Amino acid sequence: MSIGMEIGVSPLRRPPTPIRSEAPGWDRPRRPAAPAGSWLLPTGLRPGFRQYNPPVTLETFPNARPERDYEIQIRCPEFTSVCPKTGLPDFGEIFVRYVPDETCIELKSLKFYLLEYRNQGVFYETLTNQILDDLVAACRPRSMTVTGAFTARGGITTTVVAEYTKPA
Repeated sequence: MSIGMEIGVSPLRRPPTPIRSEAPGWDRPRRPAAPAGSWLLPTGLRPGFRQYNPPVTLETFPNARPERDYEIQIRCPEFTSVCPKTGLPDFGEIFVRYVPDETCIELKSLKFYLLEYRNQGVFYETLTNQILDDLVAACRPRSMTVTGAFTARGGITTTVVAEYTKPA
């Protein structure tokens, strides 16, 4: 054994330095914990997130073949909103299938409409039904189905289907 070597310590390895002592402010007292559930507003939303607000205007254009029944399918694979309970982001796909009557939905305005949900705290069921209501009000189709297929949260996936059929 050479002079200066300690038993059980490799000469090539230094003992680890404590990380906490290097971080500035580690020894400051922490602020007291808030009571459980106090970070939620009475609506169940975290501060800074808003509930559903009337979105941008959905635009339409005249149907070139209103005498014919044909189906338009729209897929929006990058839909995002916010969970109203936790404030965490929700991701999913929105599928719109409809048979137009006199007007069709303009896709750019639909894209901007769906982007309005990005910072809104809303439940999946409310969201899917609200999208259906807004689209039906905008283009008055013969029939429409809106499907919200949301990614897993806590190991559970959710798919919500809302349907509309024009009264005869």
